Amino acid sequence: MTNPLLAPWTGPYGLPPFADVRAEHFPPAFAEAMRDHLAEIDALAASSEQPTFANTVAPFDRSGRLFDRVRELFHNLTSSETSPALQAVEREMAPLLAAHDSKVYTHAALFARLDALHSGRERIGLDAEQRRVLERFHLDFVRAGATLTPAEQARHAAIMQRLAELTTCFGQNVLADESGYRLVLKDEADLAGLPPFVRDAARQAAHERGIADASVITLSRSHIVPFLTFSERRDLRETAWRAWTSRGEHGGASDNRAVATEILQLRLEQARLLGYASYADFALSDTMARSQAAVTSLLEQVWQPARARAEDEREALAALALSRGESAAIEPWDWRFYAEKVRQVRFDLDEAEIKPYFPLERMVAAAFDCAARLFGISFVARPDTVVYHPDVEVYEVHGTAGPIGLFLHDNFARPTKRSGAWMSAYRMQSRNGDAGATPVLPIIVNNNNFAKGAPGAPTLLSFDDARTLFHEFGHGLHGLLSNVTYERVSGTNVLRDFVELPSQLFEHWLEEPAVLKRHARHHETGAPIPDALIERLHRARHFNQGYETVRYAASALVDMAVHARASSEPVDVVAFERAELERLGLPTAVGVNHRLVHFQHLFSGSSYAAGYYVYLWAEVLDADGFDAFVEAGDPFDPAVARRLARFIYSSGNSIEPGEAYRAFRGRAAGPEPMLRQRGLLEPISV
Repeated sequence: MTNPLLAPWTGPYGLPPFADVRAEHFPPAFAEAMRDHLAEIDALAASSEQPTFANTVAPFDRSGRLFDRVRELFHNLTSSETSPALQAVEREMAPLLAAHDSKVYTHAALFARLDALHSGRERIGLDAEQRRVLERFHLDFVRAGATLTPAEQARHAAIMQRLAELTTCFGQNVLADESGYRLVLKDEADLAGLPPFVRDAARQAAHERGIADASVITLSRSHIVPFLTFSERRDLRETAWRAWTSRGEHGGASDNRAVATEILQLRLEQARLLGYASYADFALSDTMARSQAAVTSLLEQVWQPARARAEDEREALAALALSRGESAAIEPWDWRFYAEKVRQVRFDLDEAEIKPYFPLERMVAAAFDCAARLFGISFVARPDTVVYHPDVEVYEVHGTAGPIGLFLHDNFARPTKRSGAWMSAYRMQSRNGDAGATPVLPIIVNNNNFAKGAPGAPTLLSFDDARTLFHEFGHGLHGLLSNVTYERVSGTNVLRDFVELPSQLFEHWLEEPAVLKRHARHHETGAPIPDALIERLHRARHFNQGYETVRYAASALVDMAVHARASSEPVDVVAFERAELERLGLPTAVGVNHRLVHFQHLFSGSSYAAGYYVYLWAEVLDADGFDAFVEAGDPFDPAVARRLARFIYSSGNSIEPGEAYRAFRGRAAGPEPMLRQRGLLEPISV
């Protein structure tokens, strides 16, 4: 039988034949694609011609296209629409794919050609993008072990294969704990305090899981956070909170404690093979931050004021609890509940009043409209395009000169989808085809995990949900607006502490009054959000920021500490985390964003390992960057928007990120706008 993964893909824009793909198609497709890729590499390396950019770097950049398309489809499906069969293939393929990468990036003859070009890069007439591509590829080979001895390379490859197995296992374990948990609410007593939108989502979750005459709270963030915010049942809040925070720590097949411990040991060995004292040193050597000291300095600038602010906030929560005749001892499962009550009192804000103005469809339209006004692009719905799940909306994206890409919007939580929110790509933009080939247009997907409304009812977002949608759409724009020649520096292929800048920067437009008045409309009446409600939202923007900042910074500091270890002794990740949080002085009522046993940023892959700080690093840039529009007096100022498009959203990694930011802003960024944005420059009021 013909394998649909190996046949030509004839869908719009070269989309995969989703309906025909089965899990069993992937192993043979990968086997053939890897053979083809290595044959391409061997041919490049065996050339008798002197190495040039045109005969070595450019063809290496476009090599492995069959392998890439199969791999991107596979990784997107295993994240967004997995199955037991796909998970089994994922476990089988993880070490094989890692071994393939090792073969490519330690190919001695190819590296010799790249190394010769890199040594003479000042003298061979490269343009700025070509030089950047050469430098990035050379560094890729070095960081993959190309300069190690054969014995060291063999050990490095074995480490990477085992890490691939472990990180796959870690992510599958978290999904197992999340998809397997159900807090069943049987009667009105269990539903006490829950507003209609939470009840509707819980009933829909029960319906999707075949549970009659009940409601269900899952461990999806869009379920658990509203439940912790509104439920009057303190016992059920505690049950839900403990389930949420203990993912990966239940013993049995899905326990991640030993998995995380082995990952950390292997990462340290990997770093030492490459000449670094710790994995943190290795990871940070290819970032804007460059060093642990720079990261720690930034985190410490927010830690102390945020911790003081969180204590101030806790006292307010305790006072509110006492006024209700309840205990002033605030526990982690109480914080969101009492914070919502304090917010209602201080700012006359109620989530149940806000959400009707934020239906999902209108927030999608708002994001599209902001992109159109800033960048001159439009999104044309393609409901005729069949993809991997009926929930996914497909859009053709047009620029001033025609189509620039395809955008897939996958917004709802489901048991077959990992938690969180992320952007991914089925294909990256480039113009590095063979002679006469058409440019490669990107296929970008945004994943969210919003709780779906009941059939026929709208999906209503919280303001935080809407911010998440704008955040991921900013990542999506980074991929869609890419305008470079070489795929290696396309779109989001940037340094890790730059990648969050386009996403966090785009969040600012959600808060603009003109955007809210235009798009935040009541789902029943169509009335625009009242000016008074916008004003109250803006006045409350710094509310609870001590809590939010401490939770984030604590996770970032624990990440840095556990990856900075230089001891090869196995570490008990739970004990280490507890000791580090005690050393930092984390308020017990606050908690952290992510515990190590389910911290997928760190352990479902390596992209954010010793790198969770990047959100704060990028916030320094995004807060300062949006001030360019404030200074211009117009959030859609054309001149600022053109610079933003050219240097931040379109240039990918073709320009060194610090240089790109300075070209946009005219100078480097300072931390003051970030501290002001979080309200941490204001005096603490008791």
